[in-house]
Amino acid sequence: MDFQLKSKFSPTGDQPQAIDKLVRGLKSGYQHQTLLGVTGSGKTFTMANVIQQMQRPTLIISHNKTLAAQLASEFREFFPNNSVHYFVSYYDYYQPEAYVPQRDLYIEKETQINEEIDRLRHASTNALLTRRDTIIVASVSCIYGLGSPTDYEAMKITITEGETRKRDKLLRQLSDLQYSRNDLDFYRGNYRVKGDTMDIFPIEAKDEVIRVQFYGDKIEKVSTVNYLTGTEIIKLKEPKNQIKSVNIFPAKHFVTPEAKLKNAMGLIQAELEVRLKELTKKKLLVEAQRLEQRTNFDLEMIEQTGYCNGIENYSRFLTSREPGEQPATLLDYYPDDFLLFVDESHMTIPQINGMYNGDRARKQNLVDFGFRLPSALDNRPLRFKEFENHINQAIYVSATPAAWEYKQSGVKTDKKLVGALVKEVVDLSDLKKVIDQSKSAVAQQVIRPTGLIEPVIEIRKSKAQLLDLIGEIEITVKKKQRVLVTTLTKRLAEEIAEYLEAKKMKVAYLHSEVQTLDRLDILRDLRLGKFDILVGINLLREGLDLPEVSLVAILDADKEGFLRSETSLIQIMGRAARHLDGRVIMYADNMTGSMKRALAEVARRRIIQEEYNKKHGITPTTIQKAIREGELRNKADEERVQRISDFKKIPKSEVKHLLADWEAQMAIAADNLEFEKAAAIRDQIKLLKRNK
Repeated sequence: MDFQLKSKFSPTGDQPQAIDKLVRGLKSGYQHQTLLGVTGSGKTFTMANVIQQMQRPTLIISHNKTLAAQLASEFREFFPNNSVHYFVSYYDYYQPEAYVPQRDLYIEKETQINEEIDRLRHASTNALLTRRDTIIVASVSCIYGLGSPTDYEAMKITITEGETRKRDKLLRQLSDLQYSRNDLDFYRGNYRVKGDTMDIFPIEAKDEVIRVQFYGDKIEKVSTVNYLTGTEIIKLKEPKNQIKSVNIFPAKHFVTPEAKLKNAMGLIQAELEVRLKELTKKKLLVEAQRLEQRTNFDLEMIEQTGYCNGIENYSRFLTSREPGEQPATLLDYYPDDFLLFVDESHMTIPQINGMYNGDRARKQNLVDFGFRLPSALDNRPLRFKEFENHINQAIYVSATPAAWEYKQSGVKTDKKLVGALVKEVVDLSDLKKVIDQSKSAVAQQVIRPTGLIEPVIEIRKSKAQLLDLIGEIEITVKKKQRVLVTTLTKRLAEEIAEYLEAKKMKVAYLHSEVQTLDRLDILRDLRLGKFDILVGINLLREGLDLPEVSLVAILDADKEGFLRSETSLIQIMGRAARHLDGRVIMYADNMTGSMKRALAEVARRRIIQEEYNKKHGITPTTIQKAIREGELRNKADEERVQRISDFKKIPKSEVKHLLADWEAQMAIAADNLEFEKAAAIRDQIKLLKRNK
């Protein structure tokens, strides 16, 4: 199926020229282009139009799970008849395996997998291998090892109506794909059998079960049914409401055909013998014994079940790679002609660049002290150069592109700036002056379709900044408008939220410790008016689409650094650019270089926007945007939110006693080796502390 863009709007403002320039660049073979688009100018709509015209499978990478989810929802609206998916890390909680030699402390890998996100990851890879009209919005987790796409596709089972197939053989094949038989508790990744009818719950499905009906050794009918009611689901695009053929993909991304698995086990055993000799020669007997015991246990599990915990550490052998060879990632599931968008590239590119070194340092200790074989080092994210080699054609999207993006897109500068570009410490305001003068692959989009101009910016002294802010909040809330407050630390964000709550204000805070799906609810509740003020740190920057926000307050704006750099300040101020009454208050005692450059850039954009509005007779209006219900929340998440609301009902006078009681229960459970119970109590304690 072709990509079919559905929208009641058509490109306007300077969107048409940006779309035209990007499409011409792609058709001319440009490998790298940059879209410099201000907040609220409709960059997502521009991206959608480019996809519509190019008709290629597309990957959109975002540095933030929340923004990725927001983008996925928007693209689903733009392409309702196409395959749009969300691919992020599936861990709600992730403690990687590690060893701290200074304290002789081994930390075992501990994870809590979000089943809904796991389903969405499988749906993504399934779509890539079965159709071209696929868009995947991913976080930087897409550069981590995922298992070989060749093996993943080769092991799929194709079931066709009318074919002859022995039922018992099909059951064994499903077991090889890591599916489990479960006739009682039926859920994703399971199958059940009753007489001549077999139900298979595909790993990527939400509520659709594949029902296979046999007549002897012949498959009489293949259909989809609702897993709860058992009623057949009508497929409008299939003749006679039936599916003629269906593919069942593996329940795990790390799966290996049996022949290759046996060969891999032999190679793992051979590496173990070599490594044991090395450790024994160095008289590291404890490390040798530890490694031998762990590896042999894993090998036995793989032999018996085809899988073991931590199997990704043996991925080099399972995917037949040479030492040091890059792992297969989501990018390998794409065809060679795919199109890449890097959203908020000034943040996403540095994240991709920094992934490898941090992962390598942690794993090296595990190898040196006998917890893992040296081949575990090849279970890693891509190096940045490897990521670049995957790029077919890329468009970097940001309101504040960094020097790397400008350089890749061919921005020509003078000799002084060329030297700075290589070091990536160039003054971005200097670069912007030469963009229009060069024949670079940079498209500018600074006109908003609604005619909105950059927000009014006011600088105030930081003395008694919180009291002054409260007055401004009260004025804003009376107009039924929303407020964002940015701080420098998590603790300060929470303390300010508590202080405002004590003043009977409806407030919440948002930072990295708030779980992924909860962030979406918090942002939606802000728009719905369940609270009026949101306090946060750097999460209140790139991409957040909150048209109801008219006031952004930046506390300690003169504290020069990452959170108050030129790029950060422009991004934060952009959150107020979607409202007609948008304004920004910066609390600062000094004018830093970053503040000067940010103010100058905002002023430049404002002049262009005002001239455009005057020329075309446009009256600015606030952006109107529908409030979506959460699409990525499951039952377990709903229950946890309910617990949070229950915590808010607990009298504050009782919180101290309740915490002491729970901490005592947690200690007792840990002493009794009931670690799951202790962990559950620990999570309750964390939730109570966060929400009181």
